[in-house]
Amino acid sequence: MPPVTKALMLICTAVFCLTWLAPIGPWLALHPLQSGFMPWQPVTYALLHRSVMELFFNMLGLWMFGADLERLWGWKRFGQFLLVCVLTAAALALALMWATGSYYSTSTGASAAFFGLLFATGMLFPDRTIMPLFPPIPMKMRTFLIVFGAIVLVTTLGIERNVVELSILGGVLGAWLHIRYWRRRGRSSSRSRR
Repeated sequence: MPPVTKALMLICTAVFCLTWLAPIGPWLALHPLQSGFMPWQPVTYALLHRSVMELFFNMLGLWMFGADLERLWGWKRFGQFLLVCVLTAAALALALMWATGSYYSTSTGASAAFFGLLFATGMLFPDRTIMPLFPPIPMKMRTFLIVFGAIVLVTTLGIERNVVELSILGGVLGAWLHIRYWRRRGRSSSRSRR
């Protein structure tokens, strides 16, 4: 298993266990700018998980999709990519909290990184066939992204607290912007070599 993927799986699992032993969750979660915000939270909120199931599925996704991307990009680029996804989602979460006057904290950073990984895999390997756990039907990565994204949107709209949960889509935005940046930079550097 590539080093960053392995390290993140171990760190997230350790942090999850620590939150059961000590009240560190509120210290690490992302709080609104108007109530309890600290500068480390846009990064540390990505280490939190609210349940064993959330931890399991995020770590499964990190292993399934992250390991391939880390092998493709190398550990530095992969780490940079995940950080961009997490920070973009944090910026969106803070903006939504501010706009709605929400005082809820959020711990959706790991899910935002997972969504960024999914989107990147879909962009790079749209015709790859995968077998999701639910539903257990083989489908192309492109189709899986559309179905999964629609389910998330439907389940998060309409509830006040879930306005903040939509910030996980910031991970998708960060992934899209960063991959576009890499592609443009690659094109411009190849032109300069000519």
